[in-house]
This record gives sequence, C-alpha cells and structure tokens, in this order.
Amino acid sequence: MEQSAYKIYGYRWLILVVFMLVAAFNQLVWITFAPITEASAAYYHVSQLDIGLLSMSFMIAFLVFSIPASWVIDTYGFRVAVGIGAGLTGIFGLMRGLVSTNFTLVMIAQIGTAVGQPFILNAVTKIAARWFPIEERATASGLGSLAMYLGILAGLALTPALALGAGFSNMLLYYGIGSLVAAILFIIFAREHPATPPGPAELEERALMFDGLKQILKNKNFILLMSVFFIGLGVFNSVTTWIEDIISPRGFTATQAGTAGGLMIVGGIIGAVILPTLSDKYRKRVPFILIGLAGTIPGLLGITYATTSTLLYSASFALGFFLLSAGPIGFQYGAEIGRPTPEGTSNGLLFLMGNASGIVFIFAMDAFRFGPEGSMTPSLLVMTGLVVLSFFLAMRLRESGLVGKAEAQTERAPEVSK
Repeated sequence: MEQSAYKIYGYRWLILVVFMLVAAFNQLVWITFAPITEASAAYYHVSQLDIGLLSMSFMIAFLVFSIPASWVIDTYGFRVAVGIGAGLTGIFGLMRGLVSTNFTLVMIAQIGTAVGQPFILNAVTKIAARWFPIEERATASGLGSLAMYLGILAGLALTPALALGAGFSNMLLYYGIGSLVAAILFIIFAREHPATPPGPAELEERALMFDGLKQILKNKNFILLMSVFFIGLGVFNSVTTWIEDIISPRGFTATQAGTAGGLMIVGGIIGAVILPTLSDKYRKRVPFILIGLAGTIPGLLGITYATTSTLLYSASFALGFFLLSAGPIGFQYGAEIGRPTPEGTSNGLLFLMGNASGIVFIFAMDAFRFGPEGSMTPSLLVMTGLVVLSFFLAMRLRESGLVGKAEAQTERAPEVSK
C-alpha cells in the first residue's frame, strides 16, 4: 500500500516564535519582584515575605490549575489553552500597572497571571507534536524552554533599572503592555493544525485525557521521570530563590548573587539550544538526560563551597547549562514514553512535580538553616545527594523507540516536503 507524503511547513517556526513570546512575558511577570524584594517591601510598606508571596503565587497556582489546564490543552487544543494563558497574562499584567500603588490589588493581578501560567507552559510539547516532525521535537521543546529562561533573565536584568529609572508604576505598566501585545500576536498568528500532519498518523494517536492519565501513572519509565523532575526542578527553584542567602555567609554581596543567578539562566539558555539539538541529531533522549544530571552535580557543589567569584560564577553557569537543558529533553521524552497519553497531560504532570517540589525545597531550606549565620550548606549537600539519586534513577530509563520508528516510516513515504 502506498504511503502518504508528510509535509513540514515553515509556518511551524512562526507558531513557535509567538508561543515563545507569550512564554517569555509570562515568566518575566513571575520574576518581576524577585530582584527588587527589599525595595518593593519598602515601597508597599509590607514584609519581604509578602513580596516573596507574589512570586510564590505562581507555584501555588500551578498546583491547583495544572491538571485543568492540561485538560483544556488536550481537549480543545493548544491554541485555545495558550490563548487563555496569554490573555490572563496580558489582562492581569496590565492591571498590575494600572493599580500599581495598591499592594492588595497587585497581589490579585499577580494571581491572575499565575493562573495563566500552566495553560502556557504545559502546551510546549503539544505544539511540538502538532507542527514538528519527531526528529525536531526536542529542539522545539528546547526553544520553548529557552523562551522561559529569556523571560526570567530579562526580568532579573531589566527590573532594577526600570524601577529606578522609570518608577514602579511605569515599570509594571511596560511589562503589562508587552504581555498584552504578545497575547494579541499569538491569537492572530497561532494555528492549531497544519494542513497535513508532520509525520505518520499512527504515531499521533492519543487517548482521552483521563484515560491517558490512568495509563501514564502505571508507566514505570514515566514514574521514574516524575521522580527525576521532582528533584531537578526542586533544586533549581530553591537555589534561584535563596541564592543570596546561600552565598552571603561566605562574604559574597547581593550584586554577586544577582550575577550568579543571571549566569545560571544564561547557562540554561545556551544549554537549551545545544543539548536538545544534539538529542534530536543522535535520536536519543536518555543519554542526554544523564549528561544533564551528571553536570548538575559539580555545579551544585561549586555553589555550595565556592569562596571566589570565579568559581562561583563558573559553577552557576554549569548548573544552569546542564540542569535547565535536561528539562526540555525530559519533557519530550515524557511525551514519547507516555503515548497514547496526550502531550498536555504528560507535560503538566512533570511541571506539577517541579512546582510541588519547589515549594517543599524552598521552605525546607529556610527551616534547616545552620549556625548563627544561617548557613544553607547542609541543605545543599542533601540536594546534591538527591541529584546523585536522580542520576541513578535516570539510568533505569529506557528509550521510547518512537524517533526510530517515525524515521523508518518517513523514509518509506514517497516525498517529504518542507
């Protein structure tokens, strides 16, 4: 029987770009107050913990809305779901600027944008599956993650300067306008499906969400992957949250802490381009997840014990490069081994694990400070041990074989046009 041709459209890159813009602004809104916590507390006459709750609201909202968001993605498609998330980010992001002097209203607006986050982030592998051939999907997921890291980096870099130069109100207003523009661009240009699929139709079969959820939670490889994500994202969220407190007992300044945090994100940006691309090139997922976890260990130990800025900055870059680049590969691997569970469901579960662990790790590190200076070294050593554990758990993962199967079927097709 003659195989049908699969057409790969250049429009897929525009779809990815408008998604990346939405994801970047959502993460910028999330991180807004982190680099100006002390100044924000003084501006609003509240405690620094209250300012911290503005960022923490995103993690809490994710726990509540991740599964509903995945249901929307898998039932109505990514265009509807990301449109909802983008709309919430744009509308409530703009609201922050318009009510910027009232902390209570700013908190309500922040929660509104937080609700939008899972509708955006959970969709990245769905977009990859809809528009990209299997051999490009880790790259597409990597670029989607890259946008998140760029949004965080922009927030860390721009917020202090804008708050000082333009004022709090204008800074929040600028971010809100940008978020709304990104939402409008996504709604205009996003399309749910290409005219013809990017690969063999039988590789795209999907179960209903709740049936898929039952199946995937019985999948040994996926359970192992969830454990790896619980540890990995928990480490990242807690280290970025407490970076100043981690290094200040060793004499580092707040400026150096900001530089270290920025280098973590820069490392993640570079890694999110390199490792997922190599994963697609060599048609393997598990070895690159292992490389990411192995490289995380010396990076985390360097941050734990660094006494010079050179070592601190090198370790921060390495931690970001390896840990953050493993994320998009893991998301794509989860989508492959989870079949026929829909991509929104598998992606949402992994993000859910990461946000749950982030809350646990953040509060645990604060609770187990050691000595008069509040050292977090014991907590960091425990986390290093957990990363070692996650490496051994990842060694038990098995390749899905989906990439090879898709490649073989595509080769039998009479023509592949781009």
